[in-house]
Amino acid sequence: MALNRVSRVDDRVKVRNVLLSVSDKTGLGALVEGLLGVNPEVKFYSTGGTYAQLQSLLGERADTCLRAVSDYTGQPEMQGGLVKTLDFKIYMGLLSETYNDAHRLDLKRTACVEFDLVVVNLYPFQNTVAQPGVTLEDARAHIDIGGPCMLRASAKNFLRVAAVCDPADYPALLQELAGHGGTTALDTRLALAKKTFAHTAAYDAAISSYLVGENPSLDGVYQFGGR
Repeated sequence: MALNRVSRVDDRVKVRNVLLSVSDKTGLGALVEGLLGVNPEVKFYSTGGTYAQLQSLLGERADTCLRAVSDYTGQPEMQGGLVKTLDFKIYMGLLSETYNDAHRLDLKRTACVEFDLVVVNLYPFQNTVAQPGVTLEDARAHIDIGGPCMLRASAKNFLRVAAVCDPADYPALLQELAGHGGTTALDTRLALAKKTFAHTAAYDAAISSYLVGENPSLDGVYQFGGR
């Protein structure tokens, strides 16, 4: 299989479609209002609790600018929210490359949108395992799967996608968008990608450290049973 090599990209990319899924909702309202301020036609795609909060924040505007990921993909969320964003239409929209004619045909064929901005932060695994009396099952339930996948895909495609994993970066992002017609620069997207990969690496390292270093006990956590 030949790997794609990209030589032609855009420096500045307009933010039109935003994928939002955050455990830490700090600054979410200001971010959404700021994005709408620089581009009133921006569309938000979201899941679960983030979607519910966006509905509340947007009020009547949600009818025109907010869409549930499950409605977009055509797939309902798995019970417990275990599968929400692991879908071809999501990753086509994250990984499609600038000026790639084959990708554009795939986007059209599948009715996918290109995501220009991904705002994701992860289940609080480190905080969970730091609590007294935490069990292996408590820890397992807080291992995020979809979040790291979305962050890694969007960071890989920094050619046109801005990946934001830290609410502390919202003000600088909004400042850049406001000063440049609602667009992000290539060097900004690369800087965000660097931070994102460091963040997901640290997250995986924390999971490994807990499972290997802490060696949590199975005693009393699970019962064996058949179906």
